[in-house]
Amino acid sequence: MPENPETVLEIDLNALAHNYSVLRSRIRPGTRLLGVVKAFAYGSEAIGIARKLEALGADYLAVAYASEGVFLRKAGIRLPILVLHPQPNGMEEIIETCLEPSLYSPRILREFIKTAQAMEQKAYPVHLKFNTGLNRLGFWENDLEWIDAQLQGTDALEIRSLFSHLAASDDRNEREFTLGQLKAFEGVVKNWEQQFKSRPFYHLLNTSGVFNYPEAQYDMVRTGIGLYGYSNDPETDSLLKPVSSLRTRISQIHKIEPGEWVGYNKGYTAPDFRVTATLPIGHADGIGRQYGQGKGRVYIQGKPAPIIGNVCMDMTMVDISDISCKEGDEVVFFGDGISAEGLASRANTISYELLTGISQRVPRIITGA
Repeated sequence: MPENPETVLEIDLNALAHNYSVLRSRIRPGTRLLGVVKAFAYGSEAIGIARKLEALGADYLAVAYASEGVFLRKAGIRLPILVLHPQPNGMEEIIETCLEPSLYSPRILREFIKTAQAMEQKAYPVHLKFNTGLNRLGFWENDLEWIDAQLQGTDALEIRSLFSHLAASDDRNEREFTLGQLKAFEGVVKNWEQQFKSRPFYHLLNTSGVFNYPEAQYDMVRTGIGLYGYSNDPETDSLLKPVSSLRTRISQIHKIEPGEWVGYNKGYTAPDFRVTATLPIGHADGIGRQYGQGKGRVYIQGKPAPIIGNVCMDMTMVDISDISCKEGDEVVFFGDGISAEGLASRANTISYELLTGISQRVPRIITGA
């Protein structure tokens, strides 16, 4: 029997270290680096990734929600952790576990001041997010006077940083738009320094920004997808190593006669004699139905096998008519030189969605130092 007979997501920490080194090489020695570990570290394994980033020398981590940061704290992670999208009902545990919230709206700022005062905090570190064009979260530049008025009335907070988020730093056709965002953030920084006595640090760049707009790195850069081996650009991708590999094994092989169908609702009808393999992975594991009907493909013995019919909840069928293989053989969805971006693009989606969608019922195996 094989050592790992079931579906598994393998996380290679050596690949993570390589990507970290590449990203570090693109910024100044004194620039901080924040590693984004939200969504189970982009669908991989948050604790193992966070521990490795801590060992590598990352300056900050970031999560989306307070519960993700609490999870890391309980695992012993001591790095500063920025909570990017805190909600009012998680503010007490943010303070209890020494997380640092992004305050992005008047409501959230007021709520956090109220919570910090009730918990008798002094100079609790927080970060202010400004909207420069993504139009998702963030204060506007003209909110600075209002923010000043709120801060004047309390000593519970200390502004640790100001930041914003780029919307299209990976798109060479939207360079003018991105330069507009850079200019808008520069305006926020200048107005802050004219109006406030404190000097927080500033950060703006994401992974694509690190490679395409290094002149705007300010005091820190935030990198998410780049740490996991992807960048939204084929040239940059060649410098990185994918951290995750998704593998499974053939459960059963069927010989299908012409006219017979495979799976639910006649999702696939054999045009001639076909050989199919059933795999123990389905949309409950993160391989959605959009990968069916020949759009997605896996690799067996290094050869592509198209996904046929409709992906089931726990099973996926592939055409192996031209591949010499047997039950129990390994099947690779991505990894070993097979890009998650390639599989995702065939189903008209992106690597982020595929990677972060891998179900937690899929066992994780961590390799590397």
